[in-house]
Amino acid sequence: MTNQVAPESIIYPGQFGDFTIDKSDRTSVIIYRTGLGIAALSFALGSAITLLLPDNLSLLQPLFFCFSLGLGVSLLTIHIYLAVLHRVLQIFWAIGTTSAVYWTISSPAPLATTLYHQPLALFGVGFIFAALTGIYFKEAFCFYRLETKFLTPLVPVLLLGHMLNLIPVAGEKLMLATWAVLFCVFALRKAIQPIPPDIGDKSVFTYLHERKV
Repeated sequence: MTNQVAPESIIYPGQFGDFTIDKSDRTSVIIYRTGLGIAALSFALGSAITLLLPDNLSLLQPLFFCFSLGLGVSLLTIHIYLAVLHRVLQIFWAIGTTSAVYWTISSPAPLATTLYHQPLALFGVGFIFAALTGIYFKEAFCFYRLETKFLTPLVPVLLLGHMLNLIPVAGEKLMLATWAVLFCVFALRKAIQPIPPDIGDKSVFTYLHERKV
């Protein structure tokens, strides 16, 4: 029988010293990825309804808030070296979610219809997608994932293009479908990625925490 080394006993070399990865670190990564999975699935279902069942847009509202909840959970548990950047993404999510709740309550039309026809509403709720783009950028920068390299510019181009009426409807549909597919690819690849890389160099977190960065 071979002796297996417990994950918690593995010592990793860091930039500012050695470190170990404990159970709570691994749990936070699993929660982060689960949140992404929920967000990606909700977004994909919502996109499919938008493109294939446009007469059922009322179904998008619960899916949108499932997407927002999943994204919020991911933003709580994502590992980002700069605490300030991490906080900014969380604030963006909070602004966007609060805006979505406001428009849901104040507008008689379904949220999706309000967002599509009122650029001001999309501007507020768009902060959620700015936070999501931040995750895409982080993953593209840290792991060089091809899908996130496409998603990082795709999301703001689609949203701003719609707000400014620069993209034809056919183009918007194609971009939305591409976004949904690539988001699912991203979430699936994260699910099978080894956990330690998502935790990063804990010695850097310790170093930055001591200096309140």
